[in-house]
Amino acid sequence: MRIAMWSGPRNLSTAMMYAFGNRGDCAVVDEPFYAAYLAMTGLTHPMQAEILESQPQDAKAVAKTLLGPVPAARPYFYQKHMTQHMIAGVPRDWMREVTNVFLIRHPARVIASYAAKRENPTLDDIGFRQQAELFELCQSWGQVPVVVDSHDIREDPGAKLAQLCDAIGLPPSPKMLSWPKGGHPDDGVWAPVWYGAVWNSTGFAGAEGPLPHVPDDLRPVLDAALPYYEAMKAQKI
Repeated sequence: MRIAMWSGPRNLSTAMMYAFGNRGDCAVVDEPFYAAYLAMTGLTHPMQAEILESQPQDAKAVAKTLLGPVPAARPYFYQKHMTQHMIAGVPRDWMREVTNVFLIRHPARVIASYAAKRENPTLDDIGFRQQAELFELCQSWGQVPVVVDSHDIREDPGAKLAQLCDAIGLPPSPKMLSWPKGGHPDDGVWAPVWYGAVWNSTGFAGAEGPLPHVPDDLRPVLDAALPYYEAMKAQKI
């Protein structure tokens, strides 16, 4: 089974990769289209040169690897994807051959977390529009993609992960509830910039508190993202 997990940034996505990676029967890959995305857009991101050197910059070549041999011949292959990487020119047909899951988070939380790492995020930076479009694409193929809210996972990791596994036909495992401190061998080269909190963790953080304040200059981004989030939230397990 190949599991493509689709989220925007700052959305529990790395912790989820660690959870699946700790199962022992699941290979993982971390944002395989990142270098291709940077090469195609010309955007400037932290550790840009290192990212471009660490991954193939040909999106079509990346897509082939996602359907190719699973690393270490594991029975399951968890693919952590960022929806904002799926720009025009990045193949999508390969998504027909995988189990697509959509990981959502309230945009106020995403914007506050992202802005602390990279200033002035735009709607395209945080991936809500692209996530909704990819979800609708999967539906157009006759798929029934699963949607899971990171808020629910943090509130009750054991129950929600078991529900997620059941929804995609994966045997649940208690090993998903914890992982070794210090990162994962398959972390992307960009991990030192973005993964500090999860590197220091050994499991999911506790339930989230009230929504954070979003500054006035980022309110338009929040207002634009909310309808996409609410539409996806209505589909969650």
